Amino acid sequence: MGKVGRAACIVTPMALAIAALVCLVLVFLGNSKSSSTLGDLYFLKADTSEFRSNPLNISGVDDELLAALQTTVDSDLKDIYTVGLMNYCDGNKNSTGGYKLTYCSPRKSAYYFDPISTWGLNNTAVEGLVPDSLQNGLKIYRKVAKWMYAAYAVALACNAIEIVVGILAIFSRWGSFLTTFVSTAATIFTVAASVTSTALYVTIMGTFNSALKDYNIKASLGGKMLAVTWLASAFAIGAGLFWMLSTCCCSGRSSDKHNRGRGPVVEKAPYTYERVNSPFGTSNNNATNSNVPLRDMNGQHTGYEPYSHRNV
Repeated sequence: MGKVGRAACIVTPMALAIAALVCLVLVFLGNSKSSSTLGDLYFLKADTSEFRSNPLNISGVDDELLAALQTTVDSDLKDIYTVGLMNYCDGNKNSTGGYKLTYCSPRKSAYYFDPISTWGLNNTAVEGLVPDSLQNGLKIYRKVAKWMYAAYAVALACNAIEIVVGILAIFSRWGSFLTTFVSTAATIFTVAASVTSTALYVTIMGTFNSALKDYNIKASLGGKMLAVTWLASAFAIGAGLFWMLSTCCCSGRSSDKHNRGRGPVVEKAPYTYERVNSPFGTSNNNATNSNVPLRDMNGQHTGYEPYSHRNV
């Protein structure tokens, strides 16, 4: 029952670790046009449909920049751009107000979304007219995106290792200790990645809306992706706590482990008699055939073995 009880004790942290790993995998697979579920998993969405549909009504902007935007990107600009961990996708709105993704860029590590390059504004006169606030924000985004991707990659690897090492926890507390160590690393990097991605895309959203609001280009956060990454953090934290508890609870030892081969332990009552060995080296079975006479209280020979009488 000891090993069975220990196996039951680690079911909870193992399940939480698996759930955290699944969430992290979804973060990596998100922003894809292969399915609507994955397509809804993005960190940031830029809506440019208003600029494309009615550019002449935009007022209060740099006329030179507006003219350059109209001539350079109006014909190729999509309605929607979504940004994931490793790529971006674009698509057009439909009559019902929804949208369908039509293209997703190849996935690559440490990806960051550069609207100037994506919209074909680089190496043109428009590039120099882009607001400084947007250009500065993109420079910071480029640097932080590398750390963010590294944090997610390490978190994914640590969670996978945690599940494998967690099998050792079934057999001993040392296995739980080792798993707790790996789980701590997984928790730290998962939470760090979630904090970084949330802070980063909240900042980028604010920069987009501030620099491009006059052009009717609006940015919004992907709530589902943020929910998934924070669920991964919650699961990782829970797994770490339960792994830690398993190092001091559910030892896995059987209750009769130290009595194995000794038979049942019987508590001795006070004033009991115990068999003693013959002082002349004879066995108890041959005590009646020894040269030592055995007498009872009346001096008569008896066939009983000698006993010692002591107070226990």
